[in-house]
Amino acid sequence: MNSLWLIIGSLAAFSVAYRYYGAFLSAKVAMLNDTRLTPAHRLKDGVDYHPTNRLVLFGHHFAAIAGPGPLVGPVLAAQWGYAPGFIWIVIGACLAGGVHDFVMLLASVRQDGLSLPKIARENIGPFSGITTSIATLFIIITILASIGIVVVNALSESAWGMFTILVTIPAALITGLWMYKLRPGKVAEASVIGVTIVMLGVIFGKPFADSGMAHWLLFHKSTLSLMLPIYAFIASTLPVWVLMCPRDYLSSYMKIGVMIVLAIGIFLAHPTLKMPATTPFLSGGPVVSGAVWPFVCIVIMCGALSGFHALIASGTTPKMIYRESDIRIIGYGAMVLEGFVAVTALVAACTLQPADYFAINVAQDTPAQRSVYVQLVKTQAERGWDLTPKGLAELERETGEKLVGRVGGAVTLAVGMANVFSRFLKGLAGYWYHFVIMFEALFILTLLETGTRVARFVFQESMAEFSQGAKADGKPPWLMNILMSFLTCCAWGYLLYTGNINTLWRMLGISNQLLAAIALAVGTTYLLNHAPKRSYALCTGIPFVFVVVTVLTAGVQSVLGWWRKVPSAPPSEQLSLQIMCWLASIMLVLTVIIVVDAIRKWKSILGTPAVSAEPTVATETA
Repeated sequence: MNSLWLIIGSLAAFSVAYRYYGAFLSAKVAMLNDTRLTPAHRLKDGVDYHPTNRLVLFGHHFAAIAGPGPLVGPVLAAQWGYAPGFIWIVIGACLAGGVHDFVMLLASVRQDGLSLPKIARENIGPFSGITTSIATLFIIITILASIGIVVVNALSESAWGMFTILVTIPAALITGLWMYKLRPGKVAEASVIGVTIVMLGVIFGKPFADSGMAHWLLFHKSTLSLMLPIYAFIASTLPVWVLMCPRDYLSSYMKIGVMIVLAIGIFLAHPTLKMPATTPFLSGGPVVSGAVWPFVCIVIMCGALSGFHALIASGTTPKMIYRESDIRIIGYGAMVLEGFVAVTALVAACTLQPADYFAINVAQDTPAQRSVYVQLVKTQAERGWDLTPKGLAELERETGEKLVGRVGGAVTLAVGMANVFSRFLKGLAGYWYHFVIMFEALFILTLLETGTRVARFVFQESMAEFSQGAKADGKPPWLMNILMSFLTCCAWGYLLYTGNINTLWRMLGISNQLLAAIALAVGTTYLLNHAPKRSYALCTGIPFVFVVVTVLTAGVQSVLGWWRKVPSAPPSEQLSLQIMCWLASIMLVLTVIIVVDAIRKWKSILGTPAVSAEPTVATETA
């Protein structure tokens, strides 16, 4: 099948959804009004609350939500064929993910930029607020530690990647200084300067890696595991305009630019999808052991629906919204754009020969793993599907890397993108491959710094319940900021450094979608309380029902599957399996508690007469 059908079809679906459904949410459900002051103006403190140009904020928000998820998830989902992932991405982004992000951003902006747990407390009740706080903190720390390992593996012993990443820091500092202090409001000038510096970092990264100075930026995994939490601590305590926002803004250019270039490359090369629409592994395969449903919705998070987006939409972004009309393009628009990114990643993976795809994505480090893979090839050959690698040797020669058994999705994406461009950019496959590996690591770093700041917000709001001094009064609480950021970085940094996160990584998809279920429950409650018509709550209510059924099914199946493996597993793996079972069970129980409490609140709301929508006012606080 020609890949253009997926690209054109997804672009059409996302454009129509943004134009019509996004407009409906803005005008009818939210009744956005630019005369209503946003928290960025009313609570401006120059640190967290800061009115920001919508293009700059869009860049920050997109870079924060579009971490490794829309790139890696679709690659892993290619195991089932291109059809299941494509259908979930398009439908999920338009009808679930976009609504999820829009409503959470709306609720936070209308309630002083509060985080998800605080919004849950205000709209559902104190019990759900406390439970959501516990679940949110657990999920944030799990996510940050999990994705941190990807950065460590990508940048360890890589002078090129480290050089380019380091260059983005002074680029962001100069950009922020230029647009906020030296030439206030001159976004175009600052963008040109910042993007130029970033691109110079990319261009000169390769010569630096080949020079005698390369050893200065060659770091072991253990060293990077210490450096990442330290960097996140600094980035999360500085004012948003100094480093985080301009850096994410500049980083978004790279991500959007790469995806646009990839889309253009697909248009020009229009490669044929070698992966079939569906594969023999619909009931489970060597890359993902679960069946296509519910696990396609778990593997593909960002790009279709992601609970982590709720933390960004109720964390840093609402504190910087300049005017209410910006909510549509930043909340809904960024989500459908991320959906397109996910489609391009899926296409890149599916242009590889199926045999080469599975050879890359199935672990073959040990003799036992190699034996399992050989048996897999033999079994599929007997069923009429040849999984003997076709072009893998050529791909390894062009990229200059050993590709067999490089699991995780990142390498497959880089190889797939290099494969697309090798059709008309001969001899540059190796450069493109290493560039993609580097830029994936760059966007994971933006998620680390933003996630750490969001965790600090959750900590501070929880402290405010017990201490009046912790409440926001218009002045930046520097001591509290530093202390909470330090505790957050210590928590996920410990998991990262000790390596225990290898056990938690498999928890990432389930915990992320559990958070999405929690956010949709909170969003539905908010719409029942504040929307002009209670029927508008179905915009989040319908996705909520689907997600709850899906993620609970996936969670229960995972726990039962892990528990059955414990008796026969090697002693070194038994503890890991038991930890996964307990952690998943705790998250499932917390989610069920919040869902039950939300349903109780819905019955109470629907049992009272509806009140007509209040006229627009200048402010609305929690």
